[in-house]
Order: sequence, then C-alpha cells, then structure tokens
Amino acid sequence: MGSEPPSVPQSQSELEEFFDLALDLMVIVGFDGYVKRVNPAYARTLGYPLRELLSRPFLEFVHPEDRPSVRDQFREFGGGDNDVVGFENRVICRDGSVRWLQWNTRTMPERGVIFGIGRDVTDRRRADAELREAHRMVEASRDELARLAEEQAALRRVATLVAHGTSPEELFTAVVLEVGRVFPAEHATLCRYEPGATMTVAISKGLADSFPVGSRWPLGNVSAVVFETGRPARIDSYADLSDRGAATAFREVGVRSAVGTPVVVDGRLWGVMTLASTEPLPAATEARLVSFTELLATAIANAESRAGLARLADEQAALRRVATLVARGTRPEEVFAAVTEEIGRLLAVDLATMDRYEQDGTFVIVGTWGGGGKHVPVGSRWPLGGRNLGTRVFETGRAARIDNLAEATGPLPEVIRETGIRAAVGTPIIVEGRLWGLMAAASSEEQPLPPDTEARLASFTELVATAIANAEARTEVAASRARLVAATDEERRRVVRDLHDGAQQRLVHTVVTLKLAHRALQNEETDLPALLTEALDNAEQATAELRELAHGILPPVLTQGGLRAGVDALASRMAVPIEIDVTVGRLPPVVEATAYFVVAEALTNVAKHAHAGRAEVTARIEHGTLAVHIRDDGVGGARPDGGGSGLTGLADRLAAIDGELRVDSPADGGTLVAAAIPLPG
Repeated sequence: MGSEPPSVPQSQSELEEFFDLALDLMVIVGFDGYVKRVNPAYARTLGYPLRELLSRPFLEFVHPEDRPSVRDQFREFGGGDNDVVGFENRVICRDGSVRWLQWNTRTMPERGVIFGIGRDVTDRRRADAELREAHRMVEASRDELARLAEEQAALRRVATLVAHGTSPEELFTAVVLEVGRVFPAEHATLCRYEPGATMTVAISKGLADSFPVGSRWPLGNVSAVVFETGRPARIDSYADLSDRGAATAFREVGVRSAVGTPVVVDGRLWGVMTLASTEPLPAATEARLVSFTELLATAIANAESRAGLARLADEQAALRRVATLVARGTRPEEVFAAVTEEIGRLLAVDLATMDRYEQDGTFVIVGTWGGGGKHVPVGSRWPLGGRNLGTRVFETGRAARIDNLAEATGPLPEVIRETGIRAAVGTPIIVEGRLWGLMAAASSEEQPLPPDTEARLASFTELVATAIANAEARTEVAASRARLVAATDEERRRVVRDLHDGAQQRLVHTVVTLKLAHRALQNEETDLPALLTEALDNAEQATAELRELAHGILPPVLTQGGLRAGVDALASRMAVPIEIDVTVGRLPPVVEATAYFVVAEALTNVAKHAHAGRAEVTARIEHGTLAVHIRDDGVGGARPDGGGSGLTGLADRLAAIDGELRVDSPADGGTLVAAAIPLPG
C-alpha cells in the first residue's frame, strides 16, 4: 500500500526550512478555505500556475465527489484540534486528469491555517483497483467454470436420455427441469407449433397452472418472432406489449424478461423453447439455450423416425392384407369393408368411408368404419352439391380436405357433425381413367388431420381401384361368356329347328315317296313316274335348304374368295348403294370370319334402322391390326349396349380374340362402326 506519509514539521523554523526543498506535496490552507502557500512539488502535480492556486479555494481543486468529506475535515480542523489527521482525496488536475493524494494535516490555530503534507498515491490506488478487478475476475471465472461444468453435466444427462431412446414426453420433462436448474429463470416452457398460427404446450415449469400441458395458444411476442424468423428472440419488458398469446399470463406473474429459441427438426421449424424471469436474463442466454434445443431436436427426430418406421410397417402390413384380398378376387363388398377398417385403425381416425359416384348426381356409401359409435350406414345415398368432400373431389378429381367441418354444407356434413366429427380428408378413386368414387377419413380432434393423410389414403385407393377394375372385368367377362353361350345355344336351336322343319321333313317325305315308288314298281302301277319325280323334287329342295343353312353359318363366298368377296356379296343384297374399299388379301379364317360378321351386322343395322342414303365399307391393315370401318349417313343414335344383341354380340366376338369394337353414332350424324382385329404373330 506504499510507505507512511511524511510527518508534519513541529516548529516554524523547521517548516520554513523544509517547505521549499521538500519533494512531498505541501500546502497551507487558511481557515477561510483559500490556499495560502504551496510548494513546487504540489504545483507540479496539479499543473496549475502558482497565482491560480493561491487565488482559489482549496475545495475547488478537490474532485466533486470528495468535497463533502474534505469540507467535514476542515470543520474539524477549525475546532482547534492540533492532532495530526490523515486522509485521502482526489484532485482535478489542470489537464483534466484525476489523481489521488494522501494527506497528513496539522492545525495551527495561532496562525489560523492548516498545514498539510501529501503524497501522490494514484499509482497505488490504480494497482489496488487492478488487484481487486483481478480478484473479481478470478471469482467470476471460478463461477463461470462452475456454471459451465453444471451446464455440461446437464447436457450430458439429456444426451444420455436421447441416446437411450427415451420417449419424447419423458425427455421434454427432463429437459425443462435441467434448463430450470442451469438458467436463472423461474419459468420454462416447450411448445410445438401448429397450423393456424397456434402452438401447443408440450411441457411447462413454473407456469403449469397458466399454461397446462396440451393447451393451445395463439402465437404472440417471443413465440411469434421465433416462428417468423426461425431465430432466437428475446423481450426485456412486457409492460408495453399487447395482450397476445402469453403476454397477459406473463405479466400476471411478474415476468420481466423472456428468451425463446427455435427447435428445428430435420430442417423444419418444430417448436420453441421459452425461458421467462422476473429479472433480466443474461445476454448469453439464447446461445446457451440453443445447446439444449439441439439435443431436443435430435431426440424428436429420432422419435419421429422410429414412429415413422413403425407407422410404415403398420401401413405396409395393412396394404398387404388388402392386396391379398384383391389378389384372391374377394367380393368388392368385403374388400370395401376391409379397406375402410384398415384405414380407420391405421390413421387413428374416428370415421372412414368409401363412396361411389352415381349417374344421377348422388354418391352411395359402399364401405364404412367408425370408432366410438361414429358411422354412416352402408347403402345410404347422398346428393352432390354444397361445400363438402364428396362434391369437391367430384368437381376437381383431386384430393380435398376440410379442417373445420362447421364450414361444410350439405345433408351428409350435417349428419356427420352430430357425431362430433371436426375435420376430414378425401382422395379420389380412379378406375381405368374414370372417377369412380372417393375414400374419406375423418377425426373428432380439434386440430386438422396430418398433412400426409392424403398421400397415405392414396396408397389404399390405388388398391381399391385395382379391386374394382378386376371385379368389373370379371363381371364383364362373365356377362360376355353368358352372352356367347346364349348366342351359341340360340344358333344351335335355330339350326336344329331349321333342320327339323325344313331339310329333315323334305328328306322324310323323300323316303316315304321313294317307298311308294318302290311299291308301284313292284306292282307295275302307273303312278311310278310321278312318285319318282316328287321324291327327286323333295331331295333337291332338301339339298338347297341344307346349303342355305350352311351359308348362314359361314358363306362359301367368304371361305372361297376371302373378305373382299364376302363384303361384295353382302353389298349386293343392300337396297342402298355401298362404296367398298377393302384392300386386304386372304387372312386367317378366324379374322376373316370375324370381320365378315362385323360388316354383316353393321349393314343389317343400316338396312333396318339407319334410314341412310349411302354407306361405305373399308378394311385395311394398320400396324399389325385389321381395321374395319362401316360408315353411313343415316339418323345415328346407335349404341353398342342399346338393347339389341347384334352389336353386343359383335363386341363379345371381338373380345374373344383381343379385338375392340367402337360405335360412334351421334344423333342426326350418321353412324360409324369400327372394329380393330389383331392379326396373329
């Protein structure tokens, strides 16, 4: 702390001898407060001219903060106390600097002055201050090291929980407790961002009554800034904030400062961790809190990954079960019921339905599953129109969702709302390029269904579409086979009938007549020639009828001359002119026969129904396919399923050899019958 200050001379002679030569600072101050005399060392230290030092009160050179204490000292000196008094004070030098002086003073009442000997202790004071600062820094470093050690220990405990795959709920609780221990904050919350500028409290410490777990809040203040910027944010005063989100609750418990840091999971903003305190939070709080939110993000990502894998496994198992039903050719009604149940259980929704669109502007529920008594009856029919899933999907052909069923309109939404359903998602069922219906999933939860619901539903609608297409194909094949069998049976009955009523009767008559002729020959009767003539006529007529019957099955002109000859023969019997453009040679018998029957049926329709003035027949080979077109300029309106069996039978015959039939017959626009018959390798 330095050596002791010099002693004050005891006599006037000693004072005079010592004053001018002393290296210490010397000053004589009168009881009136003015400087009476200074030595050169004092003048050099303060830097003022001698006349200025002697013309101003001593206190004017004292630092303003020290003047009250020095003034008190002077009052004591004026009391006549001759004891030596020591003290320290700061002085203002001429250059503006401040220096510390240490004084020993003695009062000389007989002369009315105070004599002081001083020493400049500024360097000592500075060294003391530096030493104290160094000591403070050592203490602060020790505290910081302890804080860092505590923080690292907390982070290790959290990291251990993350590594062990602790459930998110347990981890959230542990993190909030650790944060509460490490940071000087009375309140801590972890919230998950939700659609609609809201957030849900995942865990809360200190404000559990105001922010219970699971409660939903609008974004505001810190949470809103973090959501908008994706970066940490802080508020140091809640006094002037609007009553949004947590501001009111924070003010009620005396919160002054709050800090929030984002929880980013796999590149997306998942939520926010918030600390709130009645005292200002340190400047480094945001950066320190990030370490905890990063561990939280890792844990959430791991949990979501595990949940996603489990969900994917469940989804694949459900899809396999449905695919097995489809592959086995299970009845559509059973597939529909199974699919809706699988969807309802897999998506954890309260209601799942499958709907089929009808031609009369309605849709029918063909499959339904409901948890907790929520269901819509299978077979119930509902009109399209209004704001609802069925109408949206029907009008757009795309997936649709309604996050608030209160905004939906129509009879079905009214019924569903009574069951407590709040949100729904629907995806279209497309069967061979046409909109067949929709698959819907609905929930009674307040929050909307997850964003991936449409995609997950689509996986099932593809299988449903396959099942429907297969069922329709099986139905069509069965109907086609039934028509072919019926047509074959009818043809067989016609042949039998024609044989029985025609050629057979002729032949029987011929045999009877020949027997009569044989008897007449034996008896030498005169009617023998007449009987022979009659028998010959019956035999010839039977032969002609058999030939005509054979022509009805497959005309000789076709088998002998090919398709062009067969078409020419058909055209020759038409009452309207037929233009023929058949540019093919001989073809496989089945192809020629099929093409011939297509032309024959089409020309029969022209003769019976078209009221046409002309017609044309073309046949050419295009890319390995025989293309046959029959076109007329008649009244149109023909349909392949219009009730007659002719065109339907043609479609069946073509389908049997992988061919196709197309009928284009607008009203008053004529008719085109087009057949595509693939040629063998």
